[in-house]
Amino acid sequence: MNVSYQWLSEYIDLGGIEPQELAELLTRGGIEIDGVVSRNAGVTNTVVGYVLEKEKHPDADKLNVCKIDAGTGETLQIVCGAPNVAAGQKVPVALVGAKLPGDLQIKRAKLRGVESQGMICSARELGINDKLLPKELQEGILVLPADTAVGTDIADLLGLNDSVLELDLTPNRSDCLSLLGVAYETAALTGRPLALPEPDKALLPSADKTADAIAVAIESAEACSHYAMRVVKGVKIGPSPLWLQNRLIAAGIRPISNVVDVTNFVMLEYGQPLHAFDAAKVKGAVRVRFAREGETLVTLDGQARKLEPHMPVIADDERAIALAGVMGGLDTEVTPDTVDILLESARFAGAPVRKTSRQLGLRSEASARFEKGVDPERVRGALDRAASLIAQTAGGRVTDGVAEVRLASPEPAVIELSLDRINRMLGTSLSALEAKTIWSRLQFAAEPAGEGAWRITVPSRRGDITRGVDLIEEVARLNGYDRIPTTRIEGPTTTGALTKPQAIRRELRKLLSEAGLSEAVTYSVTSSGRAALFPELSGAAEGMRPIGLAMPMSEERSALRATLLPNLLEAAAYNKSRRNASAAVFEIASVYHSAEEKLTTLPAEHPRLAFLLTGNRIGAGWNQTATAYDFYDAKGIVEKLLARLGLAGAVRFEQAQPGDFHPGRTAALKLATASGEEIIGYVGQLHPELQREFDLGDAYAAEIELKPLYEAADSRIVYSTLPRFPSAERDLAVVVDGSVPGASLVEAARQAAGEWLESVRVFDVYAGERLGAGKKSVALSLVYRHPDRTLNDEEIAEAQQSVVARLEQSFSAELRK
Repeated sequence: MNVSYQWLSEYIDLGGIEPQELAELLTRGGIEIDGVVSRNAGVTNTVVGYVLEKEKHPDADKLNVCKIDAGTGETLQIVCGAPNVAAGQKVPVALVGAKLPGDLQIKRAKLRGVESQGMICSARELGINDKLLPKELQEGILVLPADTAVGTDIADLLGLNDSVLELDLTPNRSDCLSLLGVAYETAALTGRPLALPEPDKALLPSADKTADAIAVAIESAEACSHYAMRVVKGVKIGPSPLWLQNRLIAAGIRPISNVVDVTNFVMLEYGQPLHAFDAAKVKGAVRVRFAREGETLVTLDGQARKLEPHMPVIADDERAIALAGVMGGLDTEVTPDTVDILLESARFAGAPVRKTSRQLGLRSEASARFEKGVDPERVRGALDRAASLIAQTAGGRVTDGVAEVRLASPEPAVIELSLDRINRMLGTSLSALEAKTIWSRLQFAAEPAGEGAWRITVPSRRGDITRGVDLIEEVARLNGYDRIPTTRIEGPTTTGALTKPQAIRRELRKLLSEAGLSEAVTYSVTSSGRAALFPELSGAAEGMRPIGLAMPMSEERSALRATLLPNLLEAAAYNKSRRNASAAVFEIASVYHSAEEKLTTLPAEHPRLAFLLTGNRIGAGWNQTATAYDFYDAKGIVEKLLARLGLAGAVRFEQAQPGDFHPGRTAALKLATASGEEIIGYVGQLHPELQREFDLGDAYAAEIELKPLYEAADSRIVYSTLPRFPSAERDLAVVVDGSVPGASLVEAARQAAGEWLESVRVFDVYAGERLGAGKKSVALSLVYRHPDRTLNDEEIAEAQQSVVARLEQSFSAELRK
């Protein structure tokens, strides 16, 4: 929003307040000013001149020699090359000694042998953006109105001795999308009185009746709550007076004609958009309704718009004639031939206007105001103001009465507020008198509501104020944010800390990074095909379905992910295609499951950890060969994580064959719980077909549910003293059936060995003809240690015998001889 300093000063006395000071005052009051721009780009000693004569230059076909009366008492001779210069015109004349934008200084000169005593100027040479001028004034010199007084300073005439404040408004302050709103704000900040504009009642109305000329109706209450029209007859369309053009140009709006310019002027003044129709082109009554299926409208920009049923329109008895609150229609626009006009003022609903504007890509000054909400009490005032100005500038007759439908009259907000609450929230010690003064400066009606409290009626122009805290903010603004004292924080405080899940996730990231993996952050959306991979992990095995998006960006991003591994596979494939064949990546994120084909409730969200290893763990060098990742690298990482969380003994690995994993090189992770064992994830090699699909070599991966770990884990670090006494290591080898898992032997040995067992591991597996068909030898290494003394041989032998007995009993194991 651009605000002219001179225009604003018509409503409030700004004497003693320079534009920069006003900008600082408004910014401190919460209305941010992006900048203050002077309209005068450096024009001095330039006046209005009258072209007495024009003759061709004797030695130049494109130059003219003009005799000019510039009010100096002598006739000036000026050589001009503009094709549109003519005798009888009033034009801007830069006298000798004048300065123009671009550090151009006017001197006496000879052009092709003919003396020139000044310069006839174009708008561009005066520093005016000629794109904001009427089209007929954009080429050649600037031709001024015939009634302009000769000798008038051009800067005063064109309003160049002005500054423009560029307001950067927040969406809640739509009241300042008008000069009156800024004037109210300035009055509140300065304490100075306002002088509001009033319609010239002498021009309202004539003997004709509005009811005889037009009828209006609101057929869709959701689109409009108040619609009003006036009729102005006998207008003469033409250029606006200079004062009106200057106001619009300062605001960044190009003048078009007197009637259209008045509607724009009043929109800027009141914040109430208006529109003028050519009455002769409107067939019957004017109605506000939603568009019909297949209806079209050619808007003022010449574009044919295909309308949809949610778009509000203004229509007559035959067709739509305007997009309500956005832009008028070309068929009913005001043209030079227009004689009678219908002047519209309305309160359109913001939501349908915003949706229409965005869908059609048709942003306008009117739509910007309706989207944020207009003052419901200015609809009639703006209409009367515009009608009187049209009668003044276009010579029309305003008919008697207003054609109007008002479905709703919003009640003003009434808020009770106490001085104690104001001071408590702001930390101030304002008196009741100071608070009452602020209500008065804001022009809010305040009635006593007990000692030190008020019942405040908020005017309709301030739709952003609905609660007591909004009024307290007004007090803070007007009293001055810089006057709010610095006070100590009071109240209970808590020490910040991570929750248990947060601490576990942070520790997991640390451990995986230390293991040489890089963290990946991938999209939460994938393709429906990718979402169906790994059925045991995606929930497909339990009847879960891929969750599709309503408006996907593409087919590759059309469903919520149900597992993490497909996105990690895509990342690895992306890297390999760029000659980075080895990848070790992990991700900690959520997956989404639902059994519903069409969602009626939110899907279940499961936090998970996944990692992927492919390529070489150690690259080839001059002194070593490359070492590829294998299953035990992946399993070792999982074991390291479980050990850190204190779950090494609570989770066991069991051979499994989940979908999309290698059937013989995959293990399920089973967590012991109070109700039994629960599968919390899988670790293993990916299925060869899946590896080929992603063009990867051998790839090893794991995906683990984190919620069970959150509940079972102990993320604290527990320290123990270094051992003081020596350990005793014993080995034994047993022959068992080839189907017996080594982990089962380890677990049985741990249970049977007793409390002094420190560790047990498998260090050798052998299968051969000497053992017999279907048999294998498993060698275990057991380490014993007592914390307070050295174990003797008898104690160790007893523990070993217990282990052998348990293995014989449970697995029919035989000691290997």
